[in-house]
Order: sequence, then C-alpha cells, then structure tokens
Amino acid sequence: METPGQIVEELQRISREMDKGASALFDAEVNLADAEAAYDKSVSLSFLNSQGTVADRQAVAKLLAIDEKLNADLARAEFNRVKMKMKVLSDTATMTAVISRNIELQWRS
Repeated sequence: METPGQIVEELQRISREMDKGASALFDAEVNLADAEAAYDKSVSLSFLNSQGTVADRQAVAKLLAIDEKLNADLARAEFNRVKMKMKVLSDTATMTAVISRNIELQWRS
C-alpha cells in the first residue's frame, strides 16, 4: 500500500468482507443455538426415558446425546471462528487507517 488510492481500495475490500462476516456471524449464531437446543432436547428426552438412579439416568442421557453434543461443539467452534475473523478484519481496518494517516502525512510534505 503506497498510494491513497490503494489504501482506499484496501479499506473498501475490508468493509465488504466485514459485511459478509456480519451475515456469517448471524448464521453461525443461529446454527449454534439450534445445535445447543437439539442437544438439550436429546439429553432431556434420554433422561426421561432412562431407568435407574438420577446419576445413572444423567450418564445414560449424556451418552445417548453424544452426536448432538458433537454437533453443538462444532457449531460453537464455527461461531468462534467467524467471530475471530471479524476481530481480525476490524484490527486490519484499524491498522490500514493508521497507515493511511501516515501516508497522507508523507504525501503532504
């Protein structure tokens, strides 16, 4: 990035990525909520349908809901990945703006 035009192009690119990221973050959050709800439902139903002591029923319920737990964990990982990408884009935009200011000062002198 050497010219003000290149800086503007980079900031526009980052802005477009952040717009996409906002939608991706929402989608990931919805997927996470759905996956956690499916896990909770599976655990609850398995608990209700199990026999034995409370501890036994809890253990069986968690074992029977292992696939839903994995899906919820993967959805959480995806949500965190999108959130981190948004943070990186925000940080990149800030650094680009600082570079822009420095180049502006150089071009003026």
